[in-house]
Amino acid sequence: MKIFPDSHPNDRRTRCANGAIHTSLGQRPRFVAGNVPRAESPSQPRFDTENGTGFQPSPSFSSASWGVAPGWYGAGPSALLAQCVVRVFVCCSLLLSLCAAEPPKKTGDVPPCCRPALPAGKPTDRSLYQLDSTWTSDVGRKVKLSVLRGRPQVVAMFFSNCEYACPILVNDMRKLEAALPKDVLAKVDFALVSFDTKRDTPEALAAFRKKEKLPVASWTLLRGENDDVRELAALLGINYVQDARGQFAHTNMITLLNAEGEIAFQQAGLGQGPAALAAEIAKLTAPKKP
Repeated sequence: MKIFPDSHPNDRRTRCANGAIHTSLGQRPRFVAGNVPRAESPSQPRFDTENGTGFQPSPSFSSASWGVAPGWYGAGPSALLAQCVVRVFVCCSLLLSLCAAEPPKKTGDVPPCCRPALPAGKPTDRSLYQLDSTWTSDVGRKVKLSVLRGRPQVVAMFFSNCEYACPILVNDMRKLEAALPKDVLAKVDFALVSFDTKRDTPEALAAFRKKEKLPVASWTLLRGENDDVRELAALLGINYVQDARGQFAHTNMITLLNAEGEIAFQQAGLGQGPAALAAEIAKLTAPKKP
């Protein structure tokens, strides 16, 4: 269908398949089905579907497929409006079904490192969150340590292929987690940072999380590059060295960071029990006095 101007500046013509018909001065044409007579005026000629000069449904449109009786489109402009309404309704229904299939993720569905960042000021001189190193979580997200800001963190360094010390270290952290009252546990998170930059890929860390049944909502597992791992270990007072078998000899240390990333307490050794760490966590999470 082509539209072109007539001699009158406000007149427009509409050329259909087998002839030219026009509407004058912007008036809307009438659509007439078959041979049904309809009043005409010079400025509003009749559209005849038999002669190919009236409204024709799109060949690609199947009225049956939309649950509409055949021939419904012969009724006029109101039928065209009904067609649009039906199509809009079907499209909206499809969109709603897709939205229902994938509900938005809750906070408990992502580890602490992947939550929305809290408003952050400048880190203090003693904060580990000053480090500019980039780490990768077990869910594949690259983050800075500063994303953990805002809540106390119980941190340990480990590697997932450890044959002796690391399972005990992680178990000590799990005992601490179990010992904390629910209201305190809701205010603290746990983090494991790997020594093994080659084997502890995000996929390996995810497998370790699954094996140890570490809760997603409160545990972060991170890996980094060699220099970044050594820098963090040095700041935490942890020494480590890798042997020929790929195992790491390392300091066994659990570190408690306050909400600003400063070292608040450290517990060295294995099997020390949760009492001392639990007491320090209670202090950090206690309501501040006015």
